[in-house]
Amino acid sequence: IGRSSLPTNQTTIFFMFLATMIGNSLIVVITTIDPALHTPMYYFLKNLALAEICYSLSIVPKMLMTLLVERKTISFTACALQLNCVVLFVTCECFLLGTMAYDRQVAICHPLHYSTMMNRNLCVKMAIGSWLSGVPGAVGFTTWLFTLPFCGGNKVDHFFCDVSPVLKLVCADTALFELLIFIAIVIIVMIPFSLIAISYLCIIHAVLQIPSGVGQKRAFSTCAAHLVVVTLFYSTAGIIHLRPKSSLSSNMKKMVSLSYTVVTPMLNPIIYSLRNQEVKQSLRRCFDRRLLMKQLAIFLLSG
Repeated sequence: IGRSSLPTNQTTIFFMFLATMIGNSLIVVITTIDPALHTPMYYFLKNLALAEICYSLSIVPKMLMTLLVERKTISFTACALQLNCVVLFVTCECFLLGTMAYDRQVAICHPLHYSTMMNRNLCVKMAIGSWLSGVPGAVGFTTWLFTLPFCGGNKVDHFFCDVSPVLKLVCADTALFELLIFIAIVIIVMIPFSLIAISYLCIIHAVLQIPSGVGQKRAFSTCAAHLVVVTLFYSTAGIIHLRPKSSLSSNMKKMVSLSYTVVTPMLNPIIYSLRNQEVKQSLRRCFDRRLLMKQLAIFLLSG
């Protein structure tokens, strides 16, 4: 992996990674052991947090080593595995964001039918579908890309093995590969993004019917926070992956990649959960030792 010409602060990235791990791990723990959070919304939040943990672990530790050590290398197999994980978890997150938006739409627009529409069986199927959605693309495109002939010193000019920097090393015509990966990414992006857009249009319409100004403000605040992360994730990831050989400079691609590999996973727990009053109350309950032990015992016995 090539040396970065960016003035990247390794300490900052490390603490952001640490915050990502702690924040998302807390979400997983409290949504698992606290019965008050055993609802579809927090079930999807737990899955999103797990996806963020897996995604960050597949990229950031190696990225930090690359920035710190003098000899910056990665094996052919490790590079392929890392790229496979990137495609898998990015796709999974896209569809989880879509399912979360749909869940909020049902809760706000159809509150009387929420428990029947968003039953446990459907939630499990939606979560499994989100996790499996990236498998065909990850395996198919990674296998195809790494069976193509590579040139020269095989220097990946990036923090990690992503489609764009690896594709630059190929010595063959990649027009078909770029076309098919563009089509795949459009499908992967547009299906959940369309679901998110339609869901929020329905939510906004329903919120405008609320007579209370306080209720409207609270609902719009929640929507705005969610849409900020959705916009950040989709716009930055799209810039890099929709045009693998785009005219963006190498340094610009690195900065954009940092935003969706380091910044967004760190912000998700804050925006989606840690600003939520129910989650704050759950955290306080979980840090009560006696209650924590009781909840763990109940969880283990019920399992």
